Amino acid sequence: MGAFMDKVVKTATYYIKVFQKRLRRWALPVVRPTLKRPIFVVGCSRAGTTLIYKTFSESEKLGSLQRETHDFWAALHPPSERDWTSHVIPVEMACHEDIKEVSNFFYAETGETRVVDKNNQNGLSIPYLYKLFPDAHFVFIKRCPGDNINSLIVGWSKSNEFGDWAEALPERIAVDDGYFDRWCFFLAEGWRDYLNNSIEEVCAFQYKMMNQAILSAKPLVPKAQWHEVTYEKLIENPVVEFEKIFNECEVSFDEKIRKHCEEVLQKPYNTFSSIEVNKWRKGENRARIERILPMLTELEKRLGY
Repeated sequence: MGAFMDKVVKTATYYIKVFQKRLRRWALPVVRPTLKRPIFVVGCSRAGTTLIYKTFSESEKLGSLQRETHDFWAALHPPSERDWTSHVIPVEMACHEDIKEVSNFFYAETGETRVVDKNNQNGLSIPYLYKLFPDAHFVFIKRCPGDNINSLIVGWSKSNEFGDWAEALPERIAVDDGYFDRWCFFLAEGWRDYLNNSIEEVCAFQYKMMNQAILSAKPLVPKAQWHEVTYEKLIENPVVEFEKIFNECEVSFDEKIRKHCEEVLQKPYNTFSSIEVNKWRKGENRARIERILPMLTELEKRLGY
């Protein structure tokens, strides 16, 4: 009986949420919502952005879709219209209609005007996002190149999860002598130069381009709205680091959030293996990564490693 009632409650909850979303969509012309102080989580894919996003999503003070929103942003400004040059949304595309479209979307989905958002492409479009919402907060998570690139390499083997959007690409992908035939994660400018390269070169390119784009955008954003955390410090002491970020973003760090942070590493999000630092040195990709790390020395210093 207990299992049956659980199913009934889950089904009822689902349809209530569907009905609420429909009501909010109908009410949009009257409510005319505008997002206030949205939080955008940015960083390279496989750097820990999901950990940050899911933890912020625990807050009752923030609206969250509990999923990545790359489909929404890609539909708003399709990269195909820019010849698939990259997933960058140019700053000059920011306009009042976009503010309205984005605000309506998040309000209809969450019922809130302060939201947290994350997808693995937003780090390339910070100037655009900041122009839309000048009061936005940006939370930038950094991860050391060895571990981040190792995780990107593993992720490229899961193209159904991280490359499902890439079926429409016009180019033939033959990374690592054709072992990888679908582009994964995101397109950075110059990606076509890597169609036939080794997987470690491709992932080093993605790591470099994403982090450089974020660092280049940093001066645009007021210091009070820009927040950085390293993956290594976060997993060393998640309660301390999350409390700091929550306070900086002016989001209540209540007992429910504290409890979540105390247990968050015991139920990690979307990890491929155990959570630890420098695990790339013990993995099968060590020789590949050692070969490309010298190319990232300058960026590594800029990131504080």
